[in-house]
This record gives sequence, structure tokens and C-alpha cells, in this order.
Amino acid sequence: MKRIILITGGQRSGKSCKAEELALSLSDHPVYLATAHIWDEEFRERVRRHQERRGPQWTNIEEETALSKHDMTGRVVVIDCVTLWLTNILYSEELIHSSLELAKAEFDKFTEAEATYIFVTNEIGSGGVSDNTIQRKFTDLQGWMNQYIAQKADEVILMVSGIAVNIK
Repeated sequence: MKRIILITGGQRSGKSCKAEELALSLSDHPVYLATAHIWDEEFRERVRRHQERRGPQWTNIEEETALSKHDMTGRVVVIDCVTLWLTNILYSEELIHSSLELAKAEFDKFTEAEATYIFVTNEIGSGGVSDNTIQRKFTDLQGWMNQYIAQKADEVILMVSGIAVNIK
């Protein structure tokens, strides 16, 4: 049976830890699908620490944009995170509207298979309005995609200071 879970919240709110905890409660060998692009050495070290923390029971896959090229049928998969995935799509598309449509289509194609999908995302629109045009447009893109995933999700969890609040 297909199940979609969205875990959202601010930076360092405990989203990834909650997603990993949930995945391990559902599977002895979950998949961690990392969407990050490694920008610099500090970020590379952060990724290394996260992989080490997860341990050998995880299957780690790195995929910046084309989630659907990985068949997750019958698996429990954490997709961490939607924000970085959208950043990668935006960099390849350069237009907010086409980026949103591409992301929706890729999400739909990826989630066709019977699997448990745990998406991690950021609530970047909860703060003030940026004076940077690109940041405002990205915040809109992120908000629209979060709404899209939340509508499709069976469950939505908001993380606040390490506390999980069930929204849906």
C-alpha cells in the first residue's frame, strides 16, 4: 500500500531525525534518498556525519533532481529534502513556473510505486519577506510545492523545537 508522509518545519527543528526515526520504525532497512548538491567542504562534512549517524542498515542514494529514476517499490524511503531538490530543479530550469510544474510531474511519477515515502521539507515562508527577488520567488515555489505534497500526503507532521505536531 502506498503511503506519503510530509514532515515540515523550520531549520534545525528535528525534521530529519523524526523522518529517520519513523522510517526505522517501519523498516529494518530503509532508504535515504539525499537530494543535496555538495557545494563545499563544510557541507561535504555535514553529509558525511549524517551518513555515519544513520548507520549500515540504511541504503543511501544521492539524487539531485530525477527522483523517479529510482524504483522504491515495497521500500520505506526518506527523501531529504524537498527544499534542496527544488533548489536543484530551479538551477536547471531558471523559471519558477516551469520549475513548479516539473517538480509536480516528477513527484507524481516518483510516487506512483507502492512504497512508503517520507518527505522532509522546510517552512521557509514563516519568516519575514526577503528583499531579494530570487529568494521571494523561491519561497513562493517552496510554499506551492509544500502545499501540493501536503494535499497528496496521508499524514503531515510539523516539527517545532524537536516536538512533532500532527497536522493531518
